[in-house]
Amino acid sequence: MDEALLRSLTPSVLGILVRRGADFAAAEDAVQDALVEAVRVWPADPPRDPKGWLITVAWRRFLDAARADTARRRREDVVDEEPEAAPVSAVDDTLQLYFLCAHPSLTPSSAVALTLRAVGGLTTRQIAQAYLVPEATMARRISRAKRTVSGVRFDQPGDVATVLRVLYLVFNEGYSGDVDLAAEAIRLTRQLAAAIDHPEVAGLLALMLLHHARRVSRTAPDGGLVPLAEQDRARWDTTLIAEGVEILQAALARDQLGEFQAQAAIAALHADAQRAEETDWVQIVEWYDELARLTDSPVVRLNRAVAVGEADGPHAGLAALAPLDDSLPRHTAVAAYLHERAGDLETAARLYAEAARKAPNLAERDYLTRQAARLNSRSR
Repeated sequence: MDEALLRSLTPSVLGILVRRGADFAAAEDAVQDALVEAVRVWPADPPRDPKGWLITVAWRRFLDAARADTARRRREDVVDEEPEAAPVSAVDDTLQLYFLCAHPSLTPSSAVALTLRAVGGLTTRQIAQAYLVPEATMARRISRAKRTVSGVRFDQPGDVATVLRVLYLVFNEGYSGDVDLAAEAIRLTRQLAAAIDHPEVAGLLALMLLHHARRVSRTAPDGGLVPLAEQDRARWDTTLIAEGVEILQAALARDQLGEFQAQAAIAALHADAQRAEETDWVQIVEWYDELARLTDSPVVRLNRAVAVGEADGPHAGLAALAPLDDSLPRHTAVAAYLHERAGDLETAARLYAEAARKAPNLAERDYLTRQAARLNSRSR
């Protein structure tokens, strides 16, 4: 059974059912039924036309459900008039599904779950495992999301920026359970890039590839966090880096700069350095300036302070950090690092310990705790 094929066909099959007049929630249920049937039937009797098989089975499941519901009798009569209607462009269907699943009426978590289910073709169990929540909880979240978008017109233009943010949320979840969400996000973004010619879609894909290229070097054998400057760059995936840089260069050449292109440019500069000491921090600061202009994000300004500290010295970095709210995530860790660079080890140790208490995950907490202990042992 080719699970990857099933997942790749899911959005276009779902889109065709919706185009034929099926309610989104009912169409999604019918497609899931068809996928289950494919898992049962295909190993012994693989179809010559997998997509056509899925469309036929899903459409029949939808019609069966419609006939069983007397309140939908009128819809059944309408949609049953042209059961063999030619499907519209699969690319267009897939694109519309991205927009629908990232509808602004959905919360970010619901948009992510619905995207993974309807566009990614993952099961509720797989999504629940990836997000470390009970399957029943995820099922309710997806059901609510489907009900929310069921009344949304399928032919309305969507917001590319919202779709990209949803995909980036998926990517940043990384890996848990039996689904690699970072790899899944890359797959879906590649699919979106094939469906729409947009420089920011290309920018996000480049950013994902450049980050993913460093994945294996981010953790030590014991699971500990390895910061960028200490990573073994020989373990970086040069094929992914080359592809990411090529995609980014083509996007930047269109002179329609967006935040994901700017982030990808920063990632590319890190990837270009053979050693941490060779990083072009001056150019990275310039890209952070562009990114801050595009987003006016406090988190961007926090990261810019680190870059300024590397380019112009730790005191300049602390000056760039000073106007920012110290409640920002990782603000205390950045302050600790810059104070250490400036030679104020006592303050740095105190801030590392404080940052460890605020850390969002165990790996980061352990790393910051070790930094505090290292400096405390030096000051004795």
